[in-house]
Amino acid sequence: MSPSTPAARSPGPTQVLSISPIVLPAPGRAVDLQVRVSAPVTGGELPVLLLSHGHGPSNHLSSLNGYAPLANYFAAHGFVVIQPTHLDSKTLPFRSSDHPDAPLFWRARAEDMKRILDRFDAIERAVPAIAGRVDRSKVAVLGHSMGGHTASVLLGARHKDPRDGTDVSLAEPRIRAGVLLAAPGRGDALSAYAAEHYSFFSTIDFSTMTTPALVVAGDKDGSPHLTTAGAAWHADPYFLSPGPKSLVTLFDAGHGLGGVSGYDVAETTDENPERVAAVQLLAAAYLRTRLYPGDPAWQEAQHALTGAAVPLGRVESK
Repeated sequence: MSPSTPAARSPGPTQVLSISPIVLPAPGRAVDLQVRVSAPVTGGELPVLLLSHGHGPSNHLSSLNGYAPLANYFAAHGFVVIQPTHLDSKTLPFRSSDHPDAPLFWRARAEDMKRILDRFDAIERAVPAIAGRVDRSKVAVLGHSMGGHTASVLLGARHKDPRDGTDVSLAEPRIRAGVLLAAPGRGDALSAYAAEHYSFFSTIDFSTMTTPALVVAGDKDGSPHLTTAGAAWHADPYFLSPGPKSLVTLFDAGHGLGGVSGYDVAETTDENPERVAAVQLLAAAYLRTRLYPGDPAWQEAQHALTGAAVPLGRVESK
């Protein structure tokens, strides 16, 4: 792969470098923002992937140290992957704080991603190995669970502020495409617990989520602590948003989608390496084709999913 070749057009894996923590000063934030940067050792014109972790019960998956199956795969396949530690991370002491956006910090999560893009010069200085190798016009976002919600608002979904009812838009025009993995759905299907503790979910409006996105949902992801609608709830960001969108429904998949949050983690109730490989392939292929129109990766990945002797899932698009 030559330095002038867009890495996202090359499907073969390559060696990866990973550097953390990189500390970005964040005036007004409870603590400075720490990020991990993972990137291929070679290649140029590299697209950027902002990876948003979930909330979750584990100590370190909800931080820049989690989601290695996704971060490593995307970096090995030509993306500069940037993982922030959001304020709801269990590695930080703010989940039980009296901040009005605690415990999930939905607003601060999106602001973290905007800050990363605003401070990209500082990131390149901190990681000289990627300096001059990044195509900042090609930015995508991917998030799992609560990270999927973060991706949805960056792609244009809106809320009403639970404090005063004002509309809140956190859309980021520099982000050109996204992937939502097991993301929250519509607000009128919340469980009693979610309605009480995560009231901001109740006003989510996907009709303004206009940026192209892939939604991935498991058909066994009931998430009863969050919703009364069952597994179909996680497909709402697809059905309730305008196109262009695609939906992958993974058969027999739970909330962990086979184990995307980490290698061999206890909270994955549906551990399945083959399923994780499918998520890796589909998400990377979707973003590659969205960022590089004409690239056949997405079409090929769909065929690999649905054309197998025992299909792992189904795909629909609009």
